Amino acid sequence: MKLQRRNVRGLRALTVGAAAVSTALLLTACGSDDNTQQGGEDATKAAGNIKCGGEGKLLASGSSAQKNAMDLWIKNYMAACPDVQINYNPIGSGGGITQFNQGTTAFAGSDSALKEDEVEASKKICKSGQGINLPMVGGPVAISYNLSGVDELVLDAPTIAKIFDSKIKKWDDAAIKKLNPDAELPSTDIQAFHRSDESGTTQNLGKYLAEAAPDDWKYEAEKSWPAKGGQSASGSSGVAAQVKQVEGAIGYFELSYATSNNLNSVKIDTGAAEPVEATSDNASKAIAAAKVVGEGDDLALELDYATKAESAYPIILVTYEIACDKGNKADSLEAMKSFLTYTASEDGQKILSEEGYAPIPAEIATKVREIIPTLS
Repeated sequence: MKLQRRNVRGLRALTVGAAAVSTALLLTACGSDDNTQQGGEDATKAAGNIKCGGEGKLLASGSSAQKNAMDLWIKNYMAACPDVQINYNPIGSGGGITQFNQGTTAFAGSDSALKEDEVEASKKICKSGQGINLPMVGGPVAISYNLSGVDELVLDAPTIAKIFDSKIKKWDDAAIKKLNPDAELPSTDIQAFHRSDESGTTQNLGKYLAEAAPDDWKYEAEKSWPAKGGQSASGSSGVAAQVKQVEGAIGYFELSYATSNNLNSVKIDTGAAEPVEATSDNASKAIAAAKVVGEGDDLALELDYATKAESAYPIILVTYEIACDKGNKADSLEAMKSFLTYTASEDGQKILSEEGYAPIPAEIATKVREIIPTLS
């Protein structure tokens, strides 16, 4: 199946119970590829509702997965608030957290919540406080491939684990044939590509494999690629470029990269009645089961990567903005609060749907909007 742009629906609720979201979305994006399109009339309307605050430069860095969302938000915000200059550097989640904890940025973008040691490190920067996770946007991670004559492909978690762990080396391996009895699979070497930089996308794929294929993926879910073998490339854009260029390649990245590169993506056999396609709508069904596990103002989420719910796509990620609850930089605090208020607002979330991202569930968005004004 040829991958086309897909419409998306909103996410749904969380935690705490409940309810739901459901908007149209496409999928997620990131990286250094500029997939961003202009916001159009809605973006202009959204910009008109922005409440400006502060002035000067606002520096941030981190997740490439939200880079395209950031581009759009920044464009709209700076159009409304010319006294603030925002620079978001998509160096990857690990690099973003490092810079935040070194005190060189006002906030970080990350595809994974802060770990315990990272929270401890943040206390040196967040005087009298600590770093907290504010969910801002979600979406699916696609497993895309380049195999002539094979337009549709189904894989399950154990098979994906063995492919990326170099245990399955040929495309006509018996395990792949079993899942695709009607496909004409060639005896081509599998060229598996992973991220060379520290990546929340890598970590979320690792969490999925560890939960859904524990007998075949024994590695800890870290931002650095853990397995031996395979080939590497920098950023989601770099991995997607390699998959597009190399016959027999397979790699992982946010769905927008598959879409923009016109790459086929696998359907996942989760154990549900039908294999699940990577779409934002299907990712939303999985994200809706997320639970808030952070304490206080921290909204770190726990995702169900092993879901077998019908049409729920299991390889998902949620990107966070990480800021201090207390002790933020005085010279950028008001600008940061103003900007994040916009990104979490209905207008800020709404335009994501039209640009291929998945807005965060409504109940979580409400909590984020309550917390941002209290940052100090």
